[in-house]
Amino acid sequence: MPITLNEQQETIRKFRSIANFPTVIGAIDCTHIRVKKVNADGGQLYINRKGFSSINVQVVCDADLKIMDIVTRWRGSVHDSRIFRECRLKQRFEAGAFSGILLGDSGYPCTPYLFTPLLNLTTPQEERYNRSHIRTRNTVERCFGLWKQRFRCLLKGMFGDIETAKKTIVACAVLHNMAIDMREDVFSGERDSIEQYSSEPIVQRYIAPSIRGNIRRRQFIETHFQ
Repeated sequence: MPITLNEQQETIRKFRSIANFPTVIGAIDCTHIRVKKVNADGGQLYINRKGFSSINVQVVCDADLKIMDIVTRWRGSVHDSRIFRECRLKQRFEAGAFSGILLGDSGYPCTPYLFTPLLNLTTPQEERYNRSHIRTRNTVERCFGLWKQRFRCLLKGMFGDIETAKKTIVACAVLHNMAIDMREDVFSGERDSIEQYSSEPIVQRYIAPSIRGNIRRRQFIETHFQ
């Protein structure tokens, strides 16, 4: 994650250039990486809602599709909101380490530092907020698409032991960032599949916003989307 004020301001500037959504420092989401069936005690906890064994990986990316923060320790049955609730990054936001906010989907609770889309739109301001939110948050979906096309083992699955799979996922994230810095493209002809991945609708169980988060989001909309 960007540490200095200058780094954070540059990250915010790049996100704002997408759809004019201010103060965004990262887009957050989770993606399931398939693993071989775990036969040990607790192996059923790796089975996700789609019925296959996986690791549920949390990622925060920037506007350049680079992975700034990654969590790979959770089994596939764990919900996205719990992973964020128990991660160190949430503690850093609550401690005031960052000057910006995260954007997430409705699978997360709305908090003062993580904004989610509105479900029941009643004003033009809310419609503008949602349109801008969706376009800006879509960077993390595009990040997943590019990352998995670059490293097909993330797309097809990991079939070694679980600890090796976790380390491999992190290694792929580091190499993905290096490839972006070096401007290394994926193979020609694969861009269409990346865009297809990024446009897939993601259905998440709705998580009710916190009272503080709701108030903060309302104030934000009134200030920036009039």
